[in-house]
Amino acid sequence: MDGFAIDRSDGRDDGEDWAEDFEELPGGANISIILESTTKEGVGPRLHQHPYAETFIIRRGWAIFTIGSEQLRGRAGQVLIVPANTPHKFSTGPDGYEGVHIHANPRFVTEWLE
Repeated sequence: MDGFAIDRSDGRDDGEDWAEDFEELPGGANISIILESTTKEGVGPRLHQHPYAETFIIRRGWAIFTIGSEQLRGRAGQVLIVPANTPHKFSTGPDGYEGVHIHANPRFVTEWLE
């Protein structure tokens, strides 16, 4: 096989209110991914950091991101990059959120700060 397809374990295809984590992807991808979709406001992780960069591809809705000392509204169509060892968190807006979070490491390594 030349490529790989990975399905969500919940089997849902409606695109609402799910989160799935993928580590040690096949094919030597050397990244880990979080797929997240919610229709709820106020969803998101507390302050944390990673020893590698994290990239957020926002597909739907918006969230307020805190990245280091900066706060910004990340919205659909944007790509946000959090450098290694930078504290960050986000909270979804009232219209919900869908995003792909790419960790530049084959496994998640997270230091929780709050």
